[in-house]
Amino acid sequence: MNPEQQIKQLREELREHNYKYYVLDEPTISDFEFDQKLKQLQDLEAAHPEFFDANSPSVRVGGEVTKNFDTVVHEFRMYSLDNSYSKEDLLDWEKRITKLIEGKIQYTCELKYDGASISLTYENGKLVSAVTRGDGFQGDDVTANVRTIKSVPLQLKGDYPEKFSIRGEIILPFDGFEKMNLERIDIGEEPYRNPRNTASGSLKLQDSSEVARRPLECLLYSLKANRLPIATQFEGLQKAREWGFKVPEVARLCNSIDEVLEFINYWDVHRHDMPYETDGVVVKVNSLQQQEELGYTAKSPRWSIAYKFKAESAVTTLNKITYQVGRTGAITPVANLEPVQLAGTVVKRASLHNADQIAKLDVREGDRVFVEKGGEIIPKITGVDLNMRAAGSSPTSYITHCPECGTPLERQEGEAQHYCPNSEGCPPQIIGRIQHYISRKAMDIEGLGGETVALLVENGLIGNYADLYDLTVEQVIPLERMAEKSARNLVNGIEASKQIPFERVLFALGIRYVGETVAKKLARYFKSIDALMAASEDELVSVDEIGERIAQSILDFFSSEENKITVARLKNYGVQLEMSAEKLANQTDKLKGSTFVVSGVFETVSRTELKKLIEDNGGKVSGSISGKTSYVVAGENMGPSKRTKAEGLGVPIISEADFLEMIS
Repeated sequence: MNPEQQIKQLREELREHNYKYYVLDEPTISDFEFDQKLKQLQDLEAAHPEFFDANSPSVRVGGEVTKNFDTVVHEFRMYSLDNSYSKEDLLDWEKRITKLIEGKIQYTCELKYDGASISLTYENGKLVSAVTRGDGFQGDDVTANVRTIKSVPLQLKGDYPEKFSIRGEIILPFDGFEKMNLERIDIGEEPYRNPRNTASGSLKLQDSSEVARRPLECLLYSLKANRLPIATQFEGLQKAREWGFKVPEVARLCNSIDEVLEFINYWDVHRHDMPYETDGVVVKVNSLQQQEELGYTAKSPRWSIAYKFKAESAVTTLNKITYQVGRTGAITPVANLEPVQLAGTVVKRASLHNADQIAKLDVREGDRVFVEKGGEIIPKITGVDLNMRAAGSSPTSYITHCPECGTPLERQEGEAQHYCPNSEGCPPQIIGRIQHYISRKAMDIEGLGGETVALLVENGLIGNYADLYDLTVEQVIPLERMAEKSARNLVNGIEASKQIPFERVLFALGIRYVGETVAKKLARYFKSIDALMAASEDELVSVDEIGERIAQSILDFFSSEENKITVARLKNYGVQLEMSAEKLANQTDKLKGSTFVVSGVFETVSRTELKKLIEDNGGKVSGSISGKTSYVVAGENMGPSKRTKAEGLGVPIISEADFLEMIS
């Protein structure tokens, strides 16, 4: 047998043994025998580098060093899930979805693993990339580190698609976490706080051999591709197991919401028997076609919901209430607590939200308070132990003036929060607006972080985000922790931000209530900042999802002389304040004034692409049929009740081919 054949045979053997040990938990050889075979493979590969394979079992030991993790755009957006905390929330969700789709609904229930979300992409059965969730639109390429995780298959088996992505969670089992901490304590190091944060931090280590030493696992749960050889979520889990992925067997197919609740009740008790952290149950509509019908909100899939188990609670002392000022001037009261251990972390602060919440809880400095992690992430105060309250305690008086600039606070009718109106002179508002402008979802300026922004403002180098474009390397170098190379990177990053597309610039401006989705709709409709600035309230509210509150906020923003000057400066610097010619070339007004409902499965384009084509040509997409619907685009397996409703209302039903002809 020649060296190439030996290498090939050893790789196949090691892949199979690795799968049996780390995925099936059914080893057929000893660790010593496995290590001997791996050593033999490494020696052969070292002697014959011409047979290098990035997916060889030998890469599991790591060794690659990554200084900077590249940002990668997800082919399929990684949405976040809506959370529910009670049976009532779950039943409300069921009512919503049964109104939108016809026929029997089955549900797939899976445990919600508490780790770091990851998207793996495979081509021809080989792992080609591993990308963190990031902001859902783009994440960090951590492929070198993920290749070292033993339960991630580098080469698939069976009838896998040519190209697809699979979503999962990188987790750290309790046993491995405990072992890591014992080793750290032995050498005098601080133990890690909790498995979730340790797993997440492991993915960004620069040395992949260090990642390889950590007992990480990868649990997979969702397939993504333009065309999948499956019809349901549950079938997807079964296929993923066949292809070599570690998919927990606890998932259950449920025929009713009562069966879903049985699953939740069982695991609320038995989750403590699992070898890793779980903080809830994810419930998904099983049929992929019904998932397509339900679609997405701006942030979450309508066809899935996370039921969160009751959060861990603790009791501690509220030492002091302080007040923070946000970039919009909103005041947030903060409870500064006696440090307490809660859900694996030490909690020192908790949000009190607003004056109404303080009054409702009647929370006071010196009180013994009940604290829990809302959604197991953000600590919140849920109550006061009145039996422990000191005699003579006085109710909390909410502040009347800004804690940063002393300006009298305002509270508009219908608003929960107080605001500092001194937007141009209040330091946290100035710094916050610039930090928002440079953030990842906005201008994503490389080399410039939040702390540096604060330093630039405090040193008088900038007063708003337009000032960034006047900065020079010479001005920046004297700042704390700033060398010539980092100063040059910062200035270059600011220059590169001039290529960021208009919709993200519009989001970056920080107009109140104008988030990412609203910014995209406004950019697509008005196509330039000049057209948006000239728009009336009637024109603004005619845009899909733009109500009076958002419209008024936009009018207020552009009525400010200061904001007009800032926008003019950005335009002079070359920042993109209109849609690019390339994007405009793909957009028309052919469907302006028409509302479409999309139903069924399509052949030429996917449902997502079809909806984008409607919006790119000036049309509006709606989730339900009404008298305002202009057309229903019907694919294969269109829901019968939707067809009946459309016919009853006299709404034209057109085919995919008819629609494509309309925009051709």
